[in-house]
Amino acid sequence: MSADDDRRVVRRAALRVGTLVAGASAVAIAVGVGVLVSVLVAQARTEGSGRHGPGGAPTGDRFVVDLDDVLPWVIGLGLVGVVVLGLVGWAAARWSVRPLDEALRRQRAFVSDASHELRTPLTALTSRIQIVQRRLHRGEPADEPLDQLRRDAQIMDDVLADMLLTAEGEVHTGTARVDDSVRAATDALASLADDAGVHLRPGALTNATVAMPGVTVVRVCTALLDNAIGHTPAGSEVTITADADEREVVVRVEDGGSGIRDDDLPRIFERFARGAESGRRRGFGLGLALVREAATRYGGSIEVERTSPTGTVFALRLPRAS
Repeated sequence: MSADDDRRVVRRAALRVGTLVAGASAVAIAVGVGVLVSVLVAQARTEGSGRHGPGGAPTGDRFVVDLDDVLPWVIGLGLVGVVVLGLVGWAAARWSVRPLDEALRRQRAFVSDASHELRTPLTALTSRIQIVQRRLHRGEPADEPLDQLRRDAQIMDDVLADMLLTAEGEVHTGTARVDDSVRAATDALASLADDAGVHLRPGALTNATVAMPGVTVVRVCTALLDNAIGHTPAGSEVTITADADEREVVVRVEDGGSGIRDDDLPRIFERFARGAESGRRRGFGLGLALVREAATRYGGSIEVERTSPTGTVFALRLPRAS
């Protein structure tokens, strides 16, 4: 959304609020005047005027109202009008700041999501840079890690573009082969797994195509693998497999951690929900929530298929491309 779009939203909100306040004020005044006139008519009494017109004819009666009878009504109607207009102003203010509240919510979500999504690629970049430095120091060729650095930088660029589209409320359409996306995710996290002493092993991978853009498939697979590596002790392994039927593709990620407690299972996919810190790295409670949001956005789902003291299996289900 551009600055012009933002200004148009603000102008429309201001117009709606002004119209609401003006209309409510007019209705309140009309009702108050109507009630006051009714009270005056009900409380009035007639008295002869004692005046005569031309020829000595009486000019008619006059209406008399006792101020003591009407004054409480005037004060009461005034107080009611103040309360009603105050409530209208409060409702209008809430209505007017709703777009701002939504914008702030999306901004906070984007900042936290970006911090989480870029943390893993940056860690992988740092690890590969260290590999390049060591090879250059020993006088060895560094072409392979430099190529990997280039791929990692491209992944970061794709992730940022995908996140910006998501923040704008747009759904990035596209399809992707699952095996290619899984391999891209495992390649990106290979150095991270090596540093942690965890063996990252891709298993059987289907070449089926899913109805999700490739960058998003890589993002969700990376998040699942990153979570698994973070909760797997050194010397154990993390595996990822993918199989398909006629309707969907199921990507399974199994770690060698200590499992998920029963109390943590109901909220494991909520934002900023953290279970017991069983891994080496303290997470921010966003990875699995982002996986669920992305999967749901494209008609898929994520679940804990099983968990035990020897490890946990997450099952990501994505619809096949037609």
